[in-house]
Amino acid sequence: MTTSYETISTSLHGNVLSATFHAPPINLIGPEVVRDLVGLLEELSHPAAARVVVFDSADPDFFFPHVDLTKVPEYTAEAAKAGGPGDASLGMLFHQLSQLPAVTIAKLRGRARGAGSEFLLACDMRFASRENAVLGQLEVGIGAPPGAGAIQHLTRLLGRGRALEAVLTSADFDAELAERYGWINRAVPDAELDEFVAGIAGRMADFPRDALIAAKSAINAISLPTPADVRADAAMFQQLVRGESSQERTAALFQRGLQTRGRAELELGDVLGELSAVD
Repeated sequence: MTTSYETISTSLHGNVLSATFHAPPINLIGPEVVRDLVGLLEELSHPAAARVVVFDSADPDFFFPHVDLTKVPEYTAEAAKAGGPGDASLGMLFHQLSQLPAVTIAKLRGRARGAGSEFLLACDMRFASRENAVLGQLEVGIGAPPGAGAIQHLTRLLGRGRALEAVLTSADFDAELAERYGWINRAVPDAELDEFVAGIAGRMADFPRDALIAAKSAINAISLPTPADVRADAAMFQQLVRGESSQERTAALFQRGLQTRGRAELELGDVLGELSAVD
């Protein structure tokens, strides 16, 4: 890799690239992260790039908690640079991630909710700390459906009933339940996670690149949503997230400390459930 990024540190070991997100204070997906991700995906699209990419977070409590809700127009503008104004959405950016000519692995510690979960779902594989990983789709609890891939991926991975449970409850899922449902590949003891992921990444990185990418492309052709499906989900999210109900619930969450390192983020699934009772 030749480019340095503001919010992503990279290191190359043979044919495996490690990409670590670091966007203090809590790794929100904002314009800086999206700008860096657009650049990194462009680098990884070249044939000479790494065969395997492992994404993780420098923050043990937060992988990506969700988007920065104070900077939606800014990060959307950055996402548009990957595909043009007609594809100005995280959903289409994450769709590009799924189609990279490289194997992508998400190594999850901490919280990945909303678009953070959708980033993981766009990766080829997901391995999570059994003790220290939380996943959730918070959008319906705020007032909009997920718009960056969760509906498409979770329905395919979990089946209809469990996808409805995950999306409509906006609840937090620990790693063991997420593994049982199919949200992640495996829940691994935290002390073993780094070695496990390094082993599986290194194993694949030693295989012929053409075979890896041909097999991935064939599976993608069966399992990935179409661009039209991704765009439709993004449009519905963008319409409803601007509505009065969503705005009121988001304001109530900010009053409770949303986007700060407190209970509103650490226990967001519980906090969302409390809104209907008190607001």
